[in-house]
Amino acid sequence: MLFNSWIFLFAYLPVTLAGFFILGRRSELCAAAWLAAASLFFYAYWDYRYLPLLLGSVVFNYGCAAWLAASVPARRKWILAAAIAANLGLLAYYKYAGFFVSSLAQLLDQPLPVLHVILPVGISFFTFTQIAFLVDTCKGMARESRFVHYLLFVTYFPHLIAGPVLHHKEMMPQFADRRTFRLSAGNIAIGSTIFFIGLAKKVLIADNIGAYSAPLFDDPEAPSLLIAWAGVLAYAFQLYFDFSGYSDMAIGLSRLFGVRLPLNFASPYKARNIAQFWRRWHMTLSRFLRDYLYIPLGGKRCGPLRRYCNLMITMVLGGLWHGAGWNFIVWGALHGAYLAIHKGWCAFTRRFHLPADTRAGNAMAILLTFTAVCLAWVFFRAPDMPTALTIIKGMAGRFGLALPDALAPHLLPLQPLLASMGIDYYLGGGTLFIETWTWIAVAALITFALPNTQQIMRRFDPALDFQAGGERWLTWRASPGWAAAIAVLALASMLALNRPAEFLYFQF
Repeated sequence: MLFNSWIFLFAYLPVTLAGFFILGRRSELCAAAWLAAASLFFYAYWDYRYLPLLLGSVVFNYGCAAWLAASVPARRKWILAAAIAANLGLLAYYKYAGFFVSSLAQLLDQPLPVLHVILPVGISFFTFTQIAFLVDTCKGMARESRFVHYLLFVTYFPHLIAGPVLHHKEMMPQFADRRTFRLSAGNIAIGSTIFFIGLAKKVLIADNIGAYSAPLFDDPEAPSLLIAWAGVLAYAFQLYFDFSGYSDMAIGLSRLFGVRLPLNFASPYKARNIAQFWRRWHMTLSRFLRDYLYIPLGGKRCGPLRRYCNLMITMVLGGLWHGAGWNFIVWGALHGAYLAIHKGWCAFTRRFHLPADTRAGNAMAILLTFTAVCLAWVFFRAPDMPTALTIIKGMAGRFGLALPDALAPHLLPLQPLLASMGIDYYLGGGTLFIETWTWIAVAALITFALPNTQQIMRRFDPALDFQAGGERWLTWRASPGWAAAIAVLALASMLALNRPAEFLYFQF
C-alpha cells in the first residue's frame, strides 16, 4: 500500500486513526495492539506471503533481546553475535544471493543457476532497527518486556517501508505516554500539513521530473554534455523530492497519532561539505552506520590512516546496503573517498589557518559538494557499470556539446561564438530540452531558495532532533490563509493520484 494512493488516504488511514483513538479512551494496550495489527495489514497488503517473514523476525529478535537481558555479561557477546549473524544472514539471502551467484558465475566463467529472489519490501529497515535494539539491550541501554509494544515499535507503518531507522529509546516512551492515545486537534493540524507538503513533493515534483531522467539512464547513446547533465540533474532532484516527500509524509502520518519520528532529511543539497551532506541525507541510516559500524571499527581513535580506512569500509558497506551491485559499491566508495578528502582538507586548513567561512566560499562549497554528489548519483541510478561510465563521459564533454536545431533560429547573433566553441545541433528534441531544463530550474529554486518542511513548521516541534535554525521566513501558523494554501496543495496532489508511483527507496 502506498501513502500516495486513494485506498490509503480514504480507507486505511481514517479507519486506523478512528480505531486507535476510540480504543485509546478505554485501554492504551488495546490501542497499541490495534495500531500494530493495522501496521501488519499495511505490510501484508503489498504481499501477504512475506508477512510470516516479518513476524518471524520480530518474534526471533524479541526472544533474543529477552535472552540477552537475562544473561550474565560474559554470555551476552556470544548471544548478540549469533543474533546479529542470523539477521544479517536473512538480509544477505534476500538482498545479495542473486548478486553473489551472478558475480561468481562471471568470475569462474561458468553458467550457474540463476536465483530469482524477490526482495521483501522494508527488510533493510526492520532488520537494522532490530539490530540496533539488540546492541542497546546488550549494553543495558534498552529493555522491553511488553511484546505488543515491541511489535508496534518494529512494524509501525509510517516508518516500516522506507525508514527512518528507529531507536528504542526514542519511540517506547512515546508509546507509553497516555497523552499519545488522546485525540489532539493540534496534532491533526500539524500532521496533516506536514503530510500534504510531503505528498506534493512526491506527486507534483518528483514523479513529474523523473520522466526527464529515465531516457538518459535507460539508453544513454553517447549523450552530449547538456543532455547528460540534464538527465543527471533531473534524477538528482527526482530522488531528492521523492525521499524528502516520503520523509515528510512519514513524520506527518506519525504526528496524527501523537508520535514524533526522528528527523531523516534536512536540505542535504544545501550542505557545504560531504560530511554535512551525510548529516542531512538519510540521517537515521547515517547515525546507524556511525554508531554501530564506524565507531566499533575504531572511528578516528586509531590515527589518520586507520580513520580513512574506517570511513571507506563504512561507506562501501553503506553502498551495499542500498543495493546488490557493483555500481552501489562504486557509489559507496566514491562517498568514502569524498569523506577522506574532506577530513584531509579540514586538517590542512586548520594547520595553516586558512579562512573557512566567507559568503563566496560557502557558495562555492555548496556547488562543489552538490556536483560531487551528482557525479556519484550516476552510479547509484545506472543499471550497470558500462551505462554509468558512458554517462560520466558525456558529463565530461567526451561526446561534444549539441543543442536542438529548434533553438538555432533564436541564437542567430551567437552563431559565430557557438561555432568557435564547437557547439553542434541535432534534429528534434527542442520541446523536451526546454521542458527538462525548466523542471530542473524550478526544482533547484525550491531546493536552494525555500525553507524545508521542518523549518516551515519550526514553531511546532515537528520532529525529534529538530533544531530550529536557518531560514525563518515562510513559517506555518494556524490561520485561514495557511489552511487555504495547504488545501489547494492537497487538492492539486490528489488530482495527480491517478497513477500512484512507488517511492524510489522502496527498492532499497
